[in-house]
Amino acid sequence: MTSSLESAAAILDRPGTWRGVRQMLPLAAFTVAFGLAFGVAAAQKGLHGWEAMLMSALMFSGPSQFAVLELWAFPLPLLALALTTMAIHTRHLLMSAALHPWLHGLPKRQQFAAVFFLTDSSWAMALGEYQRGERNVGLLLGGGIALWVAWVVGSGIGLMFGGRLAEPERYGLDVIMLCFLLVIVVGGVPRRDMLLPWGAAALSALLAYYWLPPYLHVVVGALVGGGVAVLWPAASARRAAS
Repeated sequence: MTSSLESAAAILDRPGTWRGVRQMLPLAAFTVAFGLAFGVAAAQKGLHGWEAMLMSALMFSGPSQFAVLELWAFPLPLLALALTTMAIHTRHLLMSAALHPWLHGLPKRQQFAAVFFLTDSSWAMALGEYQRGERNVGLLLGGGIALWVAWVVGSGIGLMFGGRLAEPERYGLDVIMLCFLLVIVVGGVPRRDMLLPWGAAALSALLAYYWLPPYLHVVVGALVGGGVAVLWPAASARRAAS
């Protein structure tokens, strides 16, 4: 029998969206700081302001954008850039699939609006609320919008000041990218089941660094780590069932 909670229809309205914005405001303040770090790093890499701002507005992905900066060179390694961003964003396939029971009854334009602003943080917050009975998708959309605005504003501030710093290493700004990526890796609650994907990604990236053409180590590490993270739990479940 289907419970009333499971059969409740999803909605997306303005009050729910504003509630999502308000709920995500504390994290948005930190997102401004991360966006500022990206703007400074982009300016130091020689990107034009419009290029960096378009990247923040359309990609809206800190890990992908910092990875792109790591690969930024002339001529641009377009294949490596495309594969790297695709590999990093494969997690959004699983995140969107987890949201399908909630979103599938909405009009397509509302579904696409919700997933365009999807982030790890807004997804985790909104999915937790959904599991507790929330059915207003505005919570997901509003949380994503709050973080998107914070990221774009922070990027703009970083670009304003980043190009004026002749010696960024004096202020420790030359390690911003490394620190940001470390926060992404270790900022959450440590989980033993993530040790294998992290180890596989690190080992494969090191091997690729020494044996493959430049820049491909980033792609290899992302693909191997992501593949292990997806396939290992399924394999473990099959072994436990047999």
